[in-house]
Amino acid sequence: MKAHTRETQSTMTPEKAIQFLKEGNQRFQQNLKANRNLLEQVNDTKDGQFPFATILSCIDSRVSAELVFDQGLGDIFSIRIAGNFVNEDILGSMEFACKLAGTKTVVVLGHTSCGAVKGACDHARLGNLTALINKIEPAVAAVEEPKDKSLRNSKNLEFVDAVSLKNVEMTLENIRNQSEVLKEMEDNGEIAIVGAMYDISDGKVTFL
Repeated sequence: MKAHTRETQSTMTPEKAIQFLKEGNQRFQQNLKANRNLLEQVNDTKDGQFPFATILSCIDSRVSAELVFDQGLGDIFSIRIAGNFVNEDILGSMEFACKLAGTKTVVVLGHTSCGAVKGACDHARLGNLTALINKIEPAVAAVEEPKDKSLRNSKNLEFVDAVSLKNVEMTLENIRNQSEVLKEMEDNGEIAIVGAMYDISDGKVTFL
């Protein structure tokens, strides 16, 4: 499989970009890989890059976007931060990726058993991590069940995963509310802004 070029990127639509990612995840689940020569892709991309997707995911070592979507060099912009939330710098990176570099979709990828979300569920406090946890805690508050406080912590994995899903949904909302550039592109059909969840137990990505 060759690296994307200006021509192949120009034929990509938001729908096709998402389908490419879905097909890549199916290959990953089946322990298959597209036939690609990475060193050849190094050479192919030395004068420019034409990715088709921008993926915001967690820093979790089990959730590499390039691997779980079976993508090669020059295929995706990968933004990683614990808890896969957005701030001004991440939004700016997304705007560059979509408006200037031509990607056709923004995917916010959460995952099960997320450590950052567990920290938010437990209201952890530790140095600079505290400020990061504070950005995820609104998702904890937004998940109404269970009401029993003794069940609203990291030991309850069902609750943790519900918070992870809510965090993805709130991040999508924040992207649209805080980036006029991306919202306008979505409204014009130039890009899609979608959420997804990765299951660390079987490697499956479920798009919301």
